[in-house]
This record gives sequence, structure tokens and C-alpha cells, in this order.
Amino acid sequence: MKARTLSRHFRESFKSLGRNSWMTVASVSAVTVTLLLVGVFAIIMMNLNKVANDLENDVEIRVLIDIIQDEQELKSAEEKLIAEIKNMPDVSEVEYSTKEQELDKLVQNFGDELTLFEQNNPLHNVLYVKAVDPQQTAQVAAAIEKLDTTYQVLYGKGKVENLFGALNIGRNIGLVLIVGLLFTAMFLISNTIRITIIARRDEIEIMKLVGATNSFVRVPFVLEGMWIGVLGALVPITTVSIIYYNLHKNLAPRMQGELLQLLDVTPVLLQVNALLLLLGVVIGIWGSFMSVRKFLKI
Repeated sequence: MKARTLSRHFRESFKSLGRNSWMTVASVSAVTVTLLLVGVFAIIMMNLNKVANDLENDVEIRVLIDIIQDEQELKSAEEKLIAEIKNMPDVSEVEYSTKEQELDKLVQNFGDELTLFEQNNPLHNVLYVKAVDPQQTAQVAAAIEKLDTTYQVLYGKGKVENLFGALNIGRNIGLVLIVGLLFTAMFLISNTIRITIIARRDEIEIMKLVGATNSFVRVPFVLEGMWIGVLGALVPITTVSIIYYNLHKNLAPRMQGELLQLLDVTPVLLQVNALLLLLGVVIGIWGSFMSVRKFLKI
């Protein structure tokens, strides 16, 4: 397509927005409402997914090592056990903690009364193990339990499986809702644009009668759909950015040190805003193209 022709199509698409102002407002409003819902829901789901990931990454396996009186024999057995666990393909991290360190943690959490056990410490040396995939924690724990020198393997059996099950269900529901919302947005926006094009059937028929090709007729409408998508995305982008920025500004300081943390403003808003703009453009172009092609029989 020649640059002059393309320039003409751009001018016509802008003029068409002004000539059909009421239909443009209706189309932009449909885009705005649906993309606003998509943006808000995307922000919520991204933060919920972060919470789910944080909970998963917080799951670890606590391996109690057998008590062996001979120091040399204990050290050798522990080194062998650590090496065996580190060599497991599903293990990402192994941290060693002495029984003295374990007692210090208990004193810190439950009070100085437990310092009485310092003279005769009944605790075990411990290995804290994390799986590469937190969902594989139970399998890794079962494999470690079979190794020599392991006294007991603890990972919250039963509770961890229930947690992962609930998180997976939540992710699947969120994915289904987002896909459903996107299809709803595409349906509403394409229908609105379709009405706009049908209202201008005479204009298209006149263009065809004077010899305009299909692409010559179609391109201005496709560009017009793109502008409608861009204009419709501006309000959701601005609204979502303002709301999340203020929400993060007020809540993030209060949640410092807590397990639940909000995603940082910069990456999440850039990602969501880019998604909204892309969706607006794609849906606007797609709605215009399909409406002209299918319903006006060009």
C-alpha cells in the first residue's frame, strides 16, 4: 500500500470518529467498561498469585538427624546425609542447624524458661530442605525419609497437600474468570463496533459502487477500531494506575515484615497497562475487521 493511500486512510479514520461521534462514544464506553474490569481483576489475580507463590516458597522440610554420641561418627554421617540430599534433583536448598541453634530458636519463641535445657540438650541437629518445585515437597520428604541417619522428617503432612490443592483451585478459577472476562469483552466491544459499521452501510455501498476495493473500504474501519481501542484503554489505564498506586502507598508500609505483600507498583502497573492497551487495540481491530467482513459482505 502506498504511503499516500495509507495517509488518506489515517485521515479518514480520524474524520470518521468525529462524524459518528455518538457511535464513537458508545464504542469507547464499551471498551472502557470492559477493560476497566479486566484491569482491576488482573491486578487482583497477580497479587493473589504472588501470595500463593510466597506461601508455596515458605514450605520447607525439617529433617531431624539421628543422635549419635561419637562426635566423629556423627559428623561423618551428617556429611553423607547432606551430600545425598543435595544430590537429589528435586532439592534446591539445604540448610544445616545444630541442636544448640534449635534450642536458641525455642528460647526466643517460647521464653527463657527453656534455657534450663542448655546443660542437657535433648534436641536433634536439623536440616532444612526446600524443593525446587514446592508442589513436590511430599515426594522429596518421602525420599529423604528412606535415607540413613534420618530420625524424623517433618513438613506439615496433610496440611501442605491441602494448601497446595486450595492454591491450585484458586489459580484455575482465576484463569477461567480472566478468560471468560476477555471473551465477554471481545463480544461486547465487537458488537458495539458492528452496530457502528451497520449504521454506515450506505457509506460502504457508495464506496463499492464507485469502484473501491475491499481493502480500500476495510482499512479505514480497521484503523477506526484501533483508535476506539486506544481511547477506550486510556481511562482504565489511568484509573487502575491511580487506584493501585494509592493502595500500595497506604498498605505496603503496614504490611512490612508480614507474609502477605503487595506487588511493587512499577512492574505490575507497566505489565497491566501494556496488557490493557494491547487488548484495546487488538479487540478494536478484530471487531472492526470481522464486522466489515462478515456482516457487510464486502
